[in-house]
Amino acid sequence: MSFAPQIKIPATYMRGGTSKGVFFKLDDLPEAAQQAGKVRDQLLLRVIGSPDPYGKQIDGMGGASSSTSKTVILAKSSQPDHDVDYLFGQVAIDQPFVDWSGNCGNLTAAVGSFAISNGLVSAERIPENGICTVRIWQANIQKTIIAHVPVTNGQVQETGDFELDGVTFPAAEVQIEFLDPADDGEEGGAMFPTGNVVDTFAVPNIGTFQATFINAGIPTIFLNAEEIGYEGTELQDAINGDAQALARFETIRAYGAKQMGLIEDITEAEKRQHTPKIAFVSKPKAYTSSSGKDIQTTDVDLLVRALSMGKLHHAMMGTAAVAIGTAAAIPGTLVNLAAGGGAREAVRFGHPSGTLRVGAQAVQENGQWVVKKAVMSRSARILMEGWVRIPEDSLN
Repeated sequence: MSFAPQIKIPATYMRGGTSKGVFFKLDDLPEAAQQAGKVRDQLLLRVIGSPDPYGKQIDGMGGASSSTSKTVILAKSSQPDHDVDYLFGQVAIDQPFVDWSGNCGNLTAAVGSFAISNGLVSAERIPENGICTVRIWQANIQKTIIAHVPVTNGQVQETGDFELDGVTFPAAEVQIEFLDPADDGEEGGAMFPTGNVVDTFAVPNIGTFQATFINAGIPTIFLNAEEIGYEGTELQDAINGDAQALARFETIRAYGAKQMGLIEDITEAEKRQHTPKIAFVSKPKAYTSSSGKDIQTTDVDLLVRALSMGKLHHAMMGTAAVAIGTAAAIPGTLVNLAAGGGAREAVRFGHPSGTLRVGAQAVQENGQWVVKKAVMSRSARILMEGWVRIPEDSLN
């Protein structure tokens, strides 16, 4: 009996923000996987080690969490005035699908670094010493992102003293600007798809809640912690160990996705795990983070807990942080009210691993709220580079 040999594909394993993923150059992929479709999805599933009924991804590069079951495909940009096209695939852990419906804000921090190191940014745009501004076209959501990457002696500087809660070791700071992060109406309507900054949201057999539905960074449903029975200080085990609570959140998320116009029937949410996100907010409270760090009420403007791929996130998704910053900048949203209300251009929020500051510039134009950009700092580092190997018949 004969068996298919393994094929090897150039790849880089990188941390970006509080996530990790496998990065590829588009033209390094097998020819059949250079186009969107079944072969590409099969390749990425096998690389990450999904679907895995054990939920461990032992036979792949995934780390058995939404933060580590990620893939990125990069190419020289097809768009004018951009350096690199960035396509993100969120790989399901126990199901055979890749979700292409949104961006990963954390891995965005690694895109600029990878692009510089792999010849996707023109050499004349890279300083010998200083900051290289990388213009990224986020292909999933059709948006521009600017990464400010430190360069030393012509090489990406990865080490430094910037600390990010949720990441063990310090590294070089990479500032990220999400330009015009709100949805422009292509999918799910405008920034506030219901037309309101707060809605009364009824979920059959669960309850009626106040909710802010927003398309900024990533489609997100914000709820008040107290209305759904939480304090806002919860860590992962308090929710991820409660199957009933997770099922309840998923039902709320499915009805929220329909309310936002992202799906037509709630059953479609099962195949759209990456978006929308669901999060709950509360006013500042003291708590101890997952690392043992004490967070005081004076350290933060509000608390936020968010779920990704059906589980409470260990820190905060970068795209959800954009949604938080945007919602905080607009008076009357649940996020803004939890932070004390009024006009603001930045917030520091508490999450399970610590705190994070995010800024957003919001203005009213013709009676509608418009967000020009959201800004946050992250870090990135190459963990390993070379080749990944998968059985050749994985592509069949």
